[in-house]
Amino acid sequence: MQIIYWLLLALMVVGIIGAVVPAIPGASLILIAIITWGFISGSFAAIKIPLIVTIVVLLLSIGIDFLASYLGARKAGASQWGQIGAIVGLVVGFLGLLPTLPFGGPLLGMLLGPLLGAIIGEYIYRRDLNLAIKAGIGIVVGTVVGNLIQGLLAIAAVVVFVVTTWPQVFGT
Repeated sequence: MQIIYWLLLALMVVGIIGAVVPAIPGASLILIAIITWGFISGSFAAIKIPLIVTIVVLLLSIGIDFLASYLGARKAGASQWGQIGAIVGLVVGFLGLLPTLPFGGPLLGMLLGPLLGAIIGEYIYRRDLNLAIKAGIGIVVGTVVGNLIQGLLAIAAVVVFVVTTWPQVFGT
């Protein structure tokens, strides 16, 4: 039982990483691990509080993701072209050209792709490089801040799970 518990905690750590790093599932992995623990332990009463907290975190994460990107873009004066460019840049950076670089790989692609995509999208729309750069930086800063908040929420969900289930597993 303890081995399974540690494996589920490892899955939750991947969920925390996923809350911060785009393209990796975050809070949903934590939720899956908690539900799995409920089935394995045979006691959903023991995971009621972590389950509720994680569902709230999942919903907040979705909202924060959109809100942070939107506020970052709005603050920088970005258009929808810049936002679409950032999404395309994320996908291209992660799956396409940037992973072939000799260093950094997909992580570098996930950082640079949205920035370059937003700048290109804004430049196509406005034809002003300075505004495009400002909008691209605003979109990326908003996204990074949102991801950091999502990471903190994911950590909180895992801590609630550990605090409520540790005595059940280890008797202390």
